[in-house]
Amino acid sequence: MSELYTKTLTEIAALLRSGEVTAVQAVKSCLDRIDATEPRVRALITVMTEEAMKEAEAMDDAGPDASKPLWGVPIVLKDLLTTKGTRTTCGSKILDDFVPFYDATAVTKLKEAGAVIVGKANMDEFAMGSSTENSAFFMTANPWDLERVPGGSSGGSGATVAAGQCYAALGTDTGGSIRTPASFCGIVGLKPTYGRISRFGLIAYGSSLDQIGPMTRSVEDAARLLQVMAGHDPKDSTSVDVAVPDYLAGLGRENLNGVTIGLPEEYWGEGLDAEVEEACKSAVARMEALGAKTVPLSLKLTEYAIATYYIIAMAEASSNLSRFDGVRFGHRNRKADELIDMYTSSRTEGFGDEVQRRIIMGTYVLSSGYYDAYYNKAAKVRRLLREDFDKAFEQCDLIAGPVLPTTAFKKGAKVDPLQMYLIDIFTISCNLAGLPGMSLPVGLGRDSGMPVGLQLMGPAFCEADMLSVAECLERNLDPMPMPEL
Repeated sequence: MSELYTKTLTEIAALLRSGEVTAVQAVKSCLDRIDATEPRVRALITVMTEEAMKEAEAMDDAGPDASKPLWGVPIVLKDLLTTKGTRTTCGSKILDDFVPFYDATAVTKLKEAGAVIVGKANMDEFAMGSSTENSAFFMTANPWDLERVPGGSSGGSGATVAAGQCYAALGTDTGGSIRTPASFCGIVGLKPTYGRISRFGLIAYGSSLDQIGPMTRSVEDAARLLQVMAGHDPKDSTSVDVAVPDYLAGLGRENLNGVTIGLPEEYWGEGLDAEVEEACKSAVARMEALGAKTVPLSLKLTEYAIATYYIIAMAEASSNLSRFDGVRFGHRNRKADELIDMYTSSRTEGFGDEVQRRIIMGTYVLSSGYYDAYYNKAAKVRRLLREDFDKAFEQCDLIAGPVLPTTAFKKGAKVDPLQMYLIDIFTISCNLAGLPGMSLPVGLGRDSGMPVGLQLMGPAFCEADMLSVAECLERNLDPMPMPEL
């Protein structure tokens, strides 16, 4: 029982349902693992020890419930999903003592399915970053190499799953914030179609880009979590009323016959580390051996994606974060004499450097005289990027490429914000187009020994097909080990 934490979500859920493992045993296994590894990994802002044990004891008293697919399964949440009665910080000092009075819809659905929430994960402040070095509280380490970053902004979620502190975690993906830490930490990360999962209760960074998704140790685990969370929510006007398919039904296929995979030339060229290219091309070759047909194609507007993303995301961030002013929400400087001083000092003390940088740039591109030159033009390019994908999907079922140009880098290696922004080159287009994408671990880099992720992207609401292909490939690759901690 001491190594229950090595099980996948699917395995532990089956043991819980059969009564071979109690909810208390499952939760205690994760809490013990947190005690053993958290001083080095530092993945969690809040550990909910008492609440989780109390919940597990109550569940054991009632007995296993077959109608709840996640009965007794310990799960961690990124700390920008509101949780009733539990602190939700967004990785920011401005929300240091914020305790919501309601659960996000995704959290409610997990609880209704029987999941036990054991912690809230560290993150880049307000999801602004690609390495979790921008958290206002502390840096999280990559469980594979504690000197390296876990990726961001859902770095705490990625690290906690990779370290065995829980069976799955939720992240959010605005420009790659699920897929990046999933790739760096060697786990599965799924960013669903925009609108597939309700964003109600998600503290927004870029409202037209943010999407909640699962981070797990297997594709089947991701399918199980998506099954629970997907669906229309009348509380979220951006939630799409599209029927939810059975994501588990398509798993277990024997081969990839009849599947066409597009390989965009822009994702496989200059700037890609040799070890990443080698691991990803090996995975693509395995897909071909399983029967998939591959076709070359071009996503010719990829080079404009980063500029477009940062104009739109920062514009939306400057608007969304205006509510944190010390009056309506957030930290307040109570020593200021004048109202304007209170606003200024509260936001200066509460927000970190990266958040302030993005608010300033977002306000600039929305200002009179510059709106048409920047924001309006970026919105037009965004539409063209979506058309680029639509044409590509006339030639293939899914697109494959690396998640990132490199494996996880050392902490502090990228001090120039522009350098950091550029690592998102392969993930951002997916968010601008509102399409689903996922990261699947395909091995360890030959030189660094760090995990490499293969990215799959598809047409809107194609998650079932994407999961089916990914699970077939996963079964035909060498199993991904857990990092030694």
